[in-house]
Amino acid sequence: MMQRTVLSQLHSKLAHAALVVALVLGAGAFSPAVHAASKLPEVLPEGLKLLPKTKASAVYMRDGANFGAYDKVAILECPVAFRQNWQRDQNRKGTSRVTDSDVTKIRTALSAEFKKVFSQQLAAKGQTVVTDGGSGVLILRPAIINLDIQVPNTTAPNAYTFSDSAGQATLYLELYDGVSGELLARIIDAREAGADMVGNRLRNRNTNRADADRLLNMWADRLGTYLQTARESATPAAAPAKTPAAH
Repeated sequence: MMQRTVLSQLHSKLAHAALVVALVLGAGAFSPAVHAASKLPEVLPEGLKLLPKTKASAVYMRDGANFGAYDKVAILECPVAFRQNWQRDQNRKGTSRVTDSDVTKIRTALSAEFKKVFSQQLAAKGQTVVTDGGSGVLILRPAIINLDIQVPNTTAPNAYTFSDSAGQATLYLELYDGVSGELLARIIDAREAGADMVGNRLRNRNTNRADADRLLNMWADRLGTYLQTARESATPAAAPAKTPAAH
């Protein structure tokens, strides 16, 4: 039977996610370079401890958390929030008018793309994607915050602008046990998208989507690889077959 009580209690709240990120990484500290130089708290109020030398901006984990015990994942809906005053700032530029409807469409599309990409990547790494909590289920509670698209191009699909970056986004991801609902880990990772090229680059709606997919795939691949390694490490190696004795 689905652990609906656990799942219903874990639906993301953006205000909480944004507050946690601000407390952990500091207000306005959303670039990897700033994170690397900042002093992060060693222990969170929930008891999670900071892991050293990770690829993400910050990874906190509970002592004794055994991710090798999970062969299934349940992915909650991913709420999306733009950085403060993003819509206002875009409209002041005058290059592309952003309406409330545009903001809703972008948030909805990115949320759906998150779930699709993470489901595909985690399944490819051996996780069974389910919709229920339960034994062996790791619940993912994601959010994308501080979304900042440099060139949204909302008025004309084929219009383009040149920019040295597609923008930035911060992943806020919590991992919970599917039975107890215990918080096992919190991952926060701020990334710039589409900045792998030198100099300005053509940007439009299509390139924005491609850059977002690359970022989502990178996050999903790293999580999937970690879970796959943990699962394989927890599985005892099969004993070699015995060679029949010679008569």
